[in-house]
Amino acid sequence: MARSGINKREIDKWAKDLVRETNKSLERAQRRNPPRVSAQIEATAGAVPGGEATSGYLARLLLWLDGRAKQTPSRYINVAAFAEELRLEDEDPAILALQLDQHDLVQILRTMEPGTQVRLTDAGRVAVRQLKDLQKDRAARIRHTMDALLRWLFDTASDQKPVNPTLFLATPGSYFAGTEISGTDLHQALAFLAEHDLIDHIDTDPATVAITPQGISCALAGGSVQDRVNQPRPGTTYNNFMPNAKGVIIGEQQHFTQNNTEGMDPTLFAQLAGYVGQVSSTLDMPEADRVELERVAQDLHDEATSANPEPGRLRQLATQVKEKLVEAGTTIAATMGVQMAEQALAALMQ
Repeated sequence: MARSGINKREIDKWAKDLVRETNKSLERAQRRNPPRVSAQIEATAGAVPGGEATSGYLARLLLWLDGRAKQTPSRYINVAAFAEELRLEDEDPAILALQLDQHDLVQILRTMEPGTQVRLTDAGRVAVRQLKDLQKDRAARIRHTMDALLRWLFDTASDQKPVNPTLFLATPGSYFAGTEISGTDLHQALAFLAEHDLIDHIDTDPATVAITPQGISCALAGGSVQDRVNQPRPGTTYNNFMPNAKGVIIGEQQHFTQNNTEGMDPTLFAQLAGYVGQVSSTLDMPEADRVELERVAQDLHDEATSANPEPGRLRQLATQVKEKLVEAGTTIAATMGVQMAEQALAALMQ
């Protein structure tokens, strides 16, 4: 049955074990029957001029043509040899050549025969370089792996039926920019999808995964996994009402009375906490860091609106908020928050 409520460390361990089992299963299957489908490749969007995505075997074909061109410069190369080498019985070499020709990546030798003799154009050589550069982009590889794995789960088992992820490694989506994805990339993709409730891992032998309702919704939306995870969320609303305190979020809570015997005005700290609640979802920071920032801001809000705010506690929490906003980068929202924190801390010293 599916496990729920597990922590990130458990998810990470599960994903590592699953990838290990997956690799062993795939190796055994390949020894018994080497799958020609494993040579398939899905090129990545942006690797060709105009930002369009090639499909099927085209990225692999581009790299193959580049290798052949280095062996026989200035000569036309027969795409049919590529199809034969990979045993692509259902693919028409002429169509593959035309697909590349449509993007001006190859020039086809026009004869009476089907156009399978091609050579790379300047744009094709640039695209090859882009593919090779893209292969080094670790973040892009993992994003692709997450998206392709989730789409495959949706197409294969959108009824939430458990599936052995080993099967994913025999699909075009398990390749990125002309190369196979690594076990490390697959492990991180599985862990990320499970952590964000897009898939469930099932305690079976061998281990299986199932797409969740959230995963189905993500697939139907047509965007990427990152688009789904990074959707703007309502900031934390701190319900306090402070007369004559400009900039503080107004909420439904009753007026609070502060019996402040030290002559300290906690208004600036409450304003800082409220501001963080408004802008936290817009900050460019990891989800875990954003949650921690909101937690500290909530603690600061609670302390600032208590009957007797403790200066040391306010200083500690405001400093933590400032440090986390600095880590969030130099956006306008983060910079304004840092300035508010510095103003509040300076007022505490007066």
